[in-house]
Amino acid sequence: MPSRFSHPRLIIRSSAIHAAGCYTLDPIPRGRRVTEYSGPRITKRVADRRYADRPVTYLFGIDGYPEVIDGFSAAMFLNHSCSPNCETLTVGDRVFIRATRDIQPGEELVYEYNLYDSDDDEDATCYCGANQCRGTMFSEEEVERQKKRMARKGVRKATV
Repeated sequence: MPSRFSHPRLIIRSSAIHAAGCYTLDPIPRGRRVTEYSGPRITKRVADRRYADRPVTYLFGIDGYPEVIDGFSAAMFLNHSCSPNCETLTVGDRVFIRATRDIQPGEELVYEYNLYDSDDDEDATCYCGANQCRGTMFSEEEVERQKKRMARKGVRKATV
């Protein structure tokens, strides 16, 4: 059992949600910081060029910061779920993953990605399998923005 101040032991293995996932070997109490989403900081422009032809990225954007984190830690293996057991906690330019409920050993650690800033052709289909799955990894705000953008396009097409 980890001490009150240590991080739980984590393992990366196959996931039913997507490829690999991050699982805990130790119980994690609600509110405990599990890990940090860390990696090099790069500009959004560099990220766009670096990952233009790659289907998978581990980028994490923080509101108000011009750079994104190019994930390079166990946190990059946490999958999205519409029924998460973790959440992100931003402290300055650092991002931590924190348990939202007590988590048992062997559970996969998951959080809502709340993706934003989508392209028209970008697909963010959710495969989490949760009963209340929204079908997308985009944030609710981004889904509404996409709907409004499509409605505007539809109006323009109808008037042409």
